[in-house]
Amino acid sequence: MRLMNGENETVARLAKLPRLTEPPERRKAVSAPKKCDRDADLPGPPASAYTLLPWLLMGLGAFSNLVQGQTPNPWIGGAGLLAFNSLYVTISFRAFVKEKRESRTTLVILAAMAAVTYALSIFYGGTWLFFFPLLSLACGAVLRDRGLGLTIMVLASSAGAISGMEAGSVWDNVTIAYGTFLSGMVTAAVLSLSQTVRELRDTRQELARTAVEKERLRFSRDLHDLLGHTLSVIVVKSEAARRLAPRDLDAALGQVADIESVGGQALTEIREAVTGYREGSLGTELDRARSALLAAEVEPVVRLSGPPLPSQVEALLGWVVREAVTNVVRHSGAARCEIAVDGAPERVRLKITDDGHGVPSEQPASPGPRVGGTGLKGLTERLAAAGGSLEAGPGPRGGFQVSAELPVDPLDAELEAELETERGAARG
Repeated sequence: MRLMNGENETVARLAKLPRLTEPPERRKAVSAPKKCDRDADLPGPPASAYTLLPWLLMGLGAFSNLVQGQTPNPWIGGAGLLAFNSLYVTISFRAFVKEKRESRTTLVILAAMAAVTYALSIFYGGTWLFFFPLLSLACGAVLRDRGLGLTIMVLASSAGAISGMEAGSVWDNVTIAYGTFLSGMVTAAVLSLSQTVRELRDTRQELARTAVEKERLRFSRDLHDLLGHTLSVIVVKSEAARRLAPRDLDAALGQVADIESVGGQALTEIREAVTGYREGSLGTELDRARSALLAAEVEPVVRLSGPPLPSQVEALLGWVVREAVTNVVRHSGAARCEIAVDGAPERVRLKITDDGHGVPSEQPASPGPRVGGTGLKGLTERLAAAGGSLEAGPGPRGGFQVSAELPVDPLDAELEAELETERGAARG
């Protein structure tokens, strides 16, 4: 009854987690925030070119002179004003689409806009010189960092020189030159910074999504390894209890007690796996492996040598032992299983060999080492992330063999040995 209550509690907790079997499209939709919410929370570059269009009001002076008849050859001035405004609007909309902004057509339009600006400024002067800051702003929006500095300097110098040709004051010449320089550089700086902020924000969103996927993958692997091993042991011990019950009731009750113990431990491990704080012990896993193999009528042979190992290395090797022994119990049909742990100052090696029928018939053996099964594939990735390796395939004398190798940090091993000594002294 205690076991069933614990199981119900764990199932209730698991039901609150995101489903691991959800399709990728659904998981992505859940993980990623809506675009409208993201744009509202985190400011980025302008969503459209409409933020640049109000600057056309700088040309109202030229338009006013044209309407009041103060401009010679008004048809030429009107055509030039219409051409400039059309080119500016076109540039504004193309500047916020990367492919269009970097295309040759946009550069041609910008060059045409520059030609119109120079022609109107030289021919009319006065308020028509304010088209230079607008041209500089358009250059800043399009060029960003592609020769922008030189282009803006040429435009600013040209604006000051043409203003000087009109016999204006030195202050007027400096003002139009400075305004031209400032409008282009500030526009380019603001848009470039905003684009960087948007890219960083998108990168952060992608990293968060990747972290969620990695956590789901970790949990699915832990759940597979935990439940696969535990359920296999429960099935084997249940069969042993059924066989023993008619002739030895005490032995059968002992197997039932083991089933209860294994189930309770599995519930604890599942809770720890959900919270992500499970720490495996190699010694504990070896003891469980012996019990599972004996219950399956497989002779266990365990050899352990070398100095104490860091807890992280022990946890990884414990997963390998758990998965390999589960496969031996469920699939191998073996009568003997050898588990050898060979520790060294820099690396530790683990070999698990059985004398069963080896690779299943539907998976023919390949010439080189192979890794099969979902659990072994996941373990291969885990060990590779820790700088180790895992190989699985036919054993040298038949059967099946799993070999794992992990690096050992000498400082971690020394610290682990000191902690073990302190624990022994405390127990003594």
